[in-house]
Amino acid sequence: MHEVITTSEVSREDIGYAMLGTTHCTNAIVERKGLNKIAAVRIGAPATLAVKPLVGVPEELRVALGKYVFLVRGGHEFDGREIVSLDEEHLYKIAEEVKGEVDSIAITSVFSPVSKEHEERARKIFKEVLGEEIAISLSSEIGSVGLLERENATILNASVVNVAKTAADGFIDALKNEGIEAKVFFGQNDGTLMSVEYAVKYPIFTVACGPTNSLRGASYLGDLSDAIVVDVGGTTTDVGVLINSFPRESSLEVEIGGARTNFRMPDLISIGLGGGTIVRLQENGEFTIGPDSVGYRLPEKAMIFGGDTLTTTDVAVALGKVELGDPSKVAHLNRELLTLVYLKMVELVEEAIDKMKTSADPTPVILVGGGSILLPTELKGASQVIRPEHSGVANAIGSAISQVSGQIEKIYLLDEIGREKALETAKAEAMAEAINAGADPDSLVIVDIEDVPLAYLPGGATRVRVKAAGELDS
Repeated sequence: MHEVITTSEVSREDIGYAMLGTTHCTNAIVERKGLNKIAAVRIGAPATLAVKPLVGVPEELRVALGKYVFLVRGGHEFDGREIVSLDEEHLYKIAEEVKGEVDSIAITSVFSPVSKEHEERARKIFKEVLGEEIAISLSSEIGSVGLLERENATILNASVVNVAKTAADGFIDALKNEGIEAKVFFGQNDGTLMSVEYAVKYPIFTVACGPTNSLRGASYLGDLSDAIVVDVGGTTTDVGVLINSFPRESSLEVEIGGARTNFRMPDLISIGLGGGTIVRLQENGEFTIGPDSVGYRLPEKAMIFGGDTLTTTDVAVALGKVELGDPSKVAHLNRELLTLVYLKMVELVEEAIDKMKTSADPTPVILVGGGSILLPTELKGASQVIRPEHSGVANAIGSAISQVSGQIEKIYLLDEIGREKALETAKAEAMAEAINAGADPDSLVIVDIEDVPLAYLPGGATRVRVKAAGELDS
């Protein structure tokens, strides 16, 4: 940070905002390190007793998070009717049992996206017994329809509250040490920002902010609102789609650390190809590309820098595609075989691009990331290939130019309130979420709206998803 400020010659007093895109929470979940001691409470007995919480979650994650798991009578039907009354007495007993044993609580109620009444009441009970400082995650504020996936997302959110707080405090302290009094924002999964308070409450929304920041930065640098973005790092290449300058969201369940979840995540494909990916040549003319990589050790491990490991960067330099390091270090390699390796590298990217396209029509492609120099300016399926200036720092640029957003996804019964009323209600709630996340109320616009009839439910049930976005609130 000190180096950036010094070289940019920007006055510290002129810095009003500081944005952080971090993988701290992702790493904590994957590595099972630094997680909160949590209690997982499902409000759904007797209807959901057959399938216990954390089912299908990897053993080591279940051991880390599954010590205190409770099922409580309560929950709602799809139309908002109570299945049974909430067992408040049981909740008070649970609160007393976990007192002093846990520091974070995940509460999930059946069909809480329709009615969050039981979750809200449970939160009040836990706050009453355990104090206002206890961290509480409600599934109605995190996931969408789908009990197990929403429950997993809520449990994971509860497990990384301390990790997010530590990352936030560290970033704020680093800014203060540099004499910077800036308003702090975190990047989130949909390519927008949220306030530090919001990030500490909903840390799970930060787990995919790295790739989405790159997509937003690519849109800005390439001056395109609709395109496919190829982000080539040291170990992997992420391919995503821009729609109206925002990353396309996944409509599928997403696994985080082996747990299926259903909160908003970008639609991405990751392949094991990066600037540090290791290439192995066989004497019979065969070869393999990755999936292992030297990663950040490229400057010491790659052959062009005097190392002993053949990487994709070495291949590109040997073929004259890139000017980097000492080409004489790879001049002795079989050029014909390296050409086949390079063609395979390009083919891997082209296949990923093809998988992300929704039609056969050629689409603009933007190349970003430090490893993007390895790829050619012509790719199959691309109407044009753009490698913009400063593409290596697209991620940071994406953080800096991002807006603040809010999103809701709920089921409405159109037979009761009508489609127009349902959409207006959803829009108002999405805008309220954006304001809570730190958006300027006067700048808010609805950037995405979707309503899908649920034919298998009566009452004209429709799932409505709305996203609102706006500028940072000064």
